[in-house]
Amino acid sequence: MKETQLKILKTMNEATGRMDINAFSQAVGLTPEQAVVQVHSLADFGFLKKVGSGYCLTDKGKNAFKIEEQAPPEKTFTFYEGLDQPLGVSARSIEEFYAAIKTVSWDSLTFHLYRGDFEKWVEEVWHDKELASEIDELEGYGLNEEDLRKALLKAIDNRYGVGDLL
Repeated sequence: MKETQLKILKTMNEATGRMDINAFSQAVGLTPEQAVVQVHSLADFGFLKKVGSGYCLTDKGKNAFKIEEQAPPEKTFTFYEGLDQPLGVSARSIEEFYAAIKTVSWDSLTFHLYRGDFEKWVEEVWHDKELASEIDELEGYGLNEEDLRKALLKAIDNRYGVGDLL
């Protein structure tokens, strides 16, 4: 499903003009009916918006392309529980980062949050000041373990739609 959704978003992003449903469905490898269902689903999740009789990408739809993009090996985010205590968990993409946040320990989340590691990685590697700022703001909320995890996941999902595409 995710691959099909990303293909639809990429096709729409690369289109230089309006496409009729038959040309569009052929370009994404679906029947016209399947393409309509997928487009409506993507609109429901905020990746597309209706404009006149067609659809266009939202910012979230444009950001979705980045979820699988791999950072260079030297820019890999490595999770730690404390100084000199690596967890053996790392991320080179937004998708991997999101998945890791779902599973790493509370100690790791708080260690990185209060050191500013998350927002630094997001800003320096992905050039996303908006998400970095949103993560930075979480420090002041005094969230418990699950609320912090949920807040981090929600911030990433709102920006990239990772949870919607997984």
